[in-house]
Amino acid sequence: MSWDNQGGGGPWGNNGGSGGPGSPWGRGSGNQGGGQTPPDIDEVIRRGQAKLKSLLPKGFGGWKAGILVVIVLLGIWAANGFYRVQPNQEGVPVVLGRFVGTITNPGLHWNWPAPIGKVYTPDVTAENRIEIGLRTSGESTRRGASVRDMPEESQMITGDENIVDIDFVVFWRISDAPNYLFNIRNPDETVKMAAESVMRAIIGQTPIQEALTSRREDIEARTLSSLQKLMSEYKAGIQVRQVQLLAVLPPKNVIDAFDEVSRARQDMDRLKNEAEAFRNDIVPRARGEAQQLLQGAEAYRQEVENRAQGDANRFNSVYQAYRQSKDVTTTRIYLETLESIFSNVNKVIIDSEIGEAGGAGVVPYLPLPEIKKKQKANGSSSQGAN
Repeated sequence: MSWDNQGGGGPWGNNGGSGGPGSPWGRGSGNQGGGQTPPDIDEVIRRGQAKLKSLLPKGFGGWKAGILVVIVLLGIWAANGFYRVQPNQEGVPVVLGRFVGTITNPGLHWNWPAPIGKVYTPDVTAENRIEIGLRTSGESTRRGASVRDMPEESQMITGDENIVDIDFVVFWRISDAPNYLFNIRNPDETVKMAAESVMRAIIGQTPIQEALTSRREDIEARTLSSLQKLMSEYKAGIQVRQVQLLAVLPPKNVIDAFDEVSRARQDMDRLKNEAEAFRNDIVPRARGEAQQLLQGAEAYRQEVENRAQGDANRFNSVYQAYRQSKDVTTTRIYLETLESIFSNVNKVIIDSEIGEAGGAGVVPYLPLPEIKKKQKANGSSSQGAN
C-alpha cells in the first residue's frame, strides 16, 4: 500500500527532516535541497504487473498468471539440479542429508537441488601426501625446497630405550568416497595421527641399531600394513599407497657421541670377525689332525691284529702239517731255519770232493765276499753317475 495514504507522508511523518515535509530525502513542495525524487514503489509494482500482462496471452490473468510464474520458478530451480562429474572424480549425491546409495560416474547427472539435495565430487585419483617429522615449504632455495624439522613428531623411543629421529612420508588415495566423506571429519589429520601412532609402536619394538641399518624396509612394510588395517577399522575410505622413510638418525645433540659408539661397535665387530676367522681356521685343522691320528691308530690296530691273526693261522697250519708227517715237517723246518740264518752271513762253500782230489793239502779259495762288495760299489757308483 502507499505511504501517502497513511496520513504522514511516509514512516518519518510529514515534517520529519530538514529537507521539508513529506519524506526523508528532502522532498517538499518546493523541492528544497536539490535532491532527486525517488520512485514510488507502488507505481513500480503496478508497471511491472502491467508489463507482465502484456506479455501473456489474453485471458491469462489472475491466478493463472501466478501458476505460470510458479511453474517457471520450479523449472529454474530444477535446472539447477544438473551437475557434471569430471573423469578424476566420483559423484556422491545426498538427499535431505542422506546418501542415496549410488555413486555417479564421470558425466552429466541430475540430483535434487538445494536445499533438498547436494552433490559431493571428491577427487579419487589424486595422490595425497602426508609429511611426519618435517614440513617442506614451496619456497625453492639453492638446494631445493626448504625443509623444517618437527622434533615433537619425529623423535621416538626404540626398543632398547634409545631415542631416534625419524622423518617419513605417507601416500594415500580415496578408495571409498562415501566413507571418506561421511565417516571421518579431517582426513589429513586422521591419517597423520594414525601413521605417527603406528610408527611409534613399531619403533618401540625395534632396537636402534636395526632401525638405523638393516630393518628399514621391514619397518616401512609393517607400518603400511598396520596403518591400512587401522584405516579399514575406521571405515575411512582411504587406501594407504606407500610409507617411505626419509631419514632415520639419532638426535642432533647426541649425534657425535652416537657416531663414536658406532665406530666402537664396528671395531668390536671387526675384532669378532677376525677371531671367528682364526677359530674357523684352527679348529677344523685340529679336528683334521685328530681325525688323522685316529685313523692311523685304527689302521695300525687293524694291521697288528691281522698280522697276529695271520701268524696264528700259519702256526696252526704248520702244526697240523707237523702232526700229519713229523719227519717231513721237521726237515722242512730245519732247512727253512738254516736258510734264514745263512742268508744274513758271509759264506764260503768248499766242495769236499775237490779238496780230496786235489790232495796236497791245498784248499781252493774263492773270495766271494770281496767280489760282492766290489760289485755293490761299482753298481752304486754307476747309479750316481747317471
